[in-house]
Amino acid sequence: MKNKIVIGLDYGTDSVRAVLVNTLNGQSLAEDVFWYPRWKKGKYCNPVSNQFRQHPLDHLEGLESTIKNVISKSGISTSFVKAICVDTTGSSPLPVDEKGQSLAMNPQFAENPNAMMVLWKDHTAIKEADEINEMARNWGGEDYTKYEGGIYSSEWFWSKILHVIREDEEVKKEAYSWMEHCDFITAQLIGCENPLELKRSRCAAGHKALWHESWGGLPPKKFLEKLDPYLARLKDRLYKETYTSDTPAGKLSKSWAEKLGLSEDTVVAVGTFDAHAGAVGGQVSENTLIKVMGTSTCDVMIAPKDTIGDNLIRGICGQVDGSVIPGTIGLEAGQSGFGDVLAWFKDLVIEPSLEIIQGSSILDKEQKSKLIAEIEDRIIIKLSSEAEKIPVKESKIVALDWINGRRTPDANQALKGAIMNLNMGSDAPRVFKALVESISFGSKRIVERFREEGVKIDNVIGLGGVAKKSTLVMQTLADVLNMPIKVASSDQAPALGAAMYAAVAGGIYSSTQEAINHMGNGFDKVYEPIAEHVEIYERLYQEYLRFGRFVEG
Repeated sequence: MKNKIVIGLDYGTDSVRAVLVNTLNGQSLAEDVFWYPRWKKGKYCNPVSNQFRQHPLDHLEGLESTIKNVISKSGISTSFVKAICVDTTGSSPLPVDEKGQSLAMNPQFAENPNAMMVLWKDHTAIKEADEINEMARNWGGEDYTKYEGGIYSSEWFWSKILHVIREDEEVKKEAYSWMEHCDFITAQLIGCENPLELKRSRCAAGHKALWHESWGGLPPKKFLEKLDPYLARLKDRLYKETYTSDTPAGKLSKSWAEKLGLSEDTVVAVGTFDAHAGAVGGQVSENTLIKVMGTSTCDVMIAPKDTIGDNLIRGICGQVDGSVIPGTIGLEAGQSGFGDVLAWFKDLVIEPSLEIIQGSSILDKEQKSKLIAEIEDRIIIKLSSEAEKIPVKESKIVALDWINGRRTPDANQALKGAIMNLNMGSDAPRVFKALVESISFGSKRIVERFREEGVKIDNVIGLGGVAKKSTLVMQTLADVLNMPIKVASSDQAPALGAAMYAAVAGGIYSSTQEAINHMGNGFDKVYEPIAEHVEIYERLYQEYLRFGRFVEG
């Protein structure tokens, strides 16, 4: 087994990272990150209208670059690499042609945002999501949103497709099918040229596309047709069955094997979403909440089927058989903005200064570049350091973490952020601290919803960039939740989780749980709640709830 190596490929919002993992002990042999160049330039996006699109070339170039680099860095024989699994953001669908190629690869659509991948954080489909919710509740038949918290989101598969095809007749005409990002990359790796033959992700379909075994897969045509006849026709060009990520999707195609220097015998697992892979990499277990903390959060749990039974959990992002650990029900919630809330404030604070520096006649080009880089690198660190010095008892500002809408509980992407109790002493560190508190309050509301619905939470595990880097956020979160929070040791928990799936799909382990037992990296830190902070934050949390009701009302 020591010569059985797997690759976890983790696509985040800003970059893709590959991790080469020893299946014997979960040791990372090499890691590499590729930042999306087109995305970094802001191409195909319009933040003012909540449009966020990505070109698939960013992802395909990243795929080739990162895997080649981890092989090169490790110095291992490529014959040792037995399997690959891809995890991605979601719901991030893209239109494809009859051979499963992105329309954006066609010169006709090369610069058309509607032909790109519609990123998870794109909220242009709020109107369409409202239509789906209205239809699901009032059409006279099954409520197909009931296993997805009872509220369909503008962040998800059908609403995004409905918005794009209404906005762009050419894309509607040329799109033979649509794929989630995780399915698209998997199809590319195995050389699948028929979208109807690809093993689609259970995780993606169950949590975002209204797929459920009880009604035979995707919603029936008679429901979809009431939304738009196009969706009913599209159903025939999507899928019926779905597969868990411990299942092989196929083997590496000849062309990708040659590009990457790997064997054509390399198994490619069915794709998954980053948060679900992260939960596996974070060693998810029953009654444990896994918080995957990055630009947004995904809060993931598993529960035995006999515990959940017929209980429908309101206002979350779905309960799906096998979406995390095959044989258990995967539960997902989360926040549309987490690190993104803090990044918004960072940009708000520094943008005018950066523009002044760029226009300065005092500094030369190199000096400007270095100064701007230093400010961008250090501003969050500085704000965090100053915020940590402010006693919790001085916290008076209350903020709502809805700058990017609210994912859960009870999705409402039309909501906006807000701040109250500002005065002349409300400097940047104090506002920053209030924003940190707001994202922690948003997390507490999710925990409360799970408990209200009968889901027991005994432990909290944090993973992702925020969990590893920000003591301010993690300590505030522990104080607000009044629970210890363990931080997963792995810097790349989603990629590690994907590697665990790959190890099962590749036949190295017999189950995902067995892979976790052998490949888990453990935990390197625990944040304990500070007693005197807990009471203060409980009072502030009640203000947060009252403020939220006022703004939403």
